[in-house]
Amino acid sequence: MSEIHLDLTETTIDGSGSRLWSLSRDDFAELSMHRIKRLGLADAAPPYCRVRVRPTGSFVMVCFGGRGRVLLDGRWQTSSGGVACLAPPRVLNAFQTVSAARWRFAWIRYDEPEHVRPLVSAASPVRVRCDGESLWRIVSGLRAQWESGRDPRLLHHWIELAHGEAKRIAQPWRVDERLWAVWDEVGRDLAADWSLEALAKRFCASKEQFRRVCLRELGRSPMQHLASLRIERAQHLLTSTDDKVESIARQIGFEDASVFSRAFKRWVGRSPKSYRE
Repeated sequence: MSEIHLDLTETTIDGSGSRLWSLSRDDFAELSMHRIKRLGLADAAPPYCRVRVRPTGSFVMVCFGGRGRVLLDGRWQTSSGGVACLAPPRVLNAFQTVSAARWRFAWIRYDEPEHVRPLVSAASPVRVRCDGESLWRIVSGLRAQWESGRDPRLLHHWIELAHGEAKRIAQPWRVDERLWAVWDEVGRDLAADWSLEALAKRFCASKEQFRRVCLRELGRSPMQHLASLRIERAQHLLTSTDDKVESIARQIGFEDASVFSRAFKRWVGRSPKSYRE
């Protein structure tokens, strides 16, 4: 499966050579304490592929070795050793092997109702450098305990570590108070005509400096991150209000409803009308 298109349905292809392990909340109820639906390890071989059209929770994947690709923000992004990829709930999420080489990664998928603040939001990085071994080792420790003694206290320890590592990956940029302040201001007024120049000025840096900081801390350019905040707000308005699509578009900074609809479908995987339905 060389390409994935935005209109594909749910897809699960393991690949005969893949070695996969996972633990779900149906297997061990304590995962639900952190709203973890499932977590696991993948040593994936072609044609391994997953497409999740409207996942109910956040997704965190950390590549330990090899190379694959992940569909995030409506764009394919490379996953390689030491790179974490994150996806928010209710947004099209897909990933697959890209070559004959094996792809090794650890992952956690959450189950977060719409009234719950998700672990991964538009404020989280979409792709960020991290310690590629950490989550792999933690989930490997959980697996070893699950397949041997199943001591509840030790299983609890490993689950706490896994969730803690996912939280750390999802919010690293908050250590930079200036960056947090800029995007907090933007989030309070998404309808404003934000330009790269205006954003950089609030960060007290040049446009290129601000762009580099955002790419490093968020895995997105400033304008891509602005779009992510707008799309997330649109999702909330579509499900919590009866406002027309045209009105929602204006509330988040789109003057043209058709431009908004195209952007929304590219990021979320379905049109605003379909998403609301």
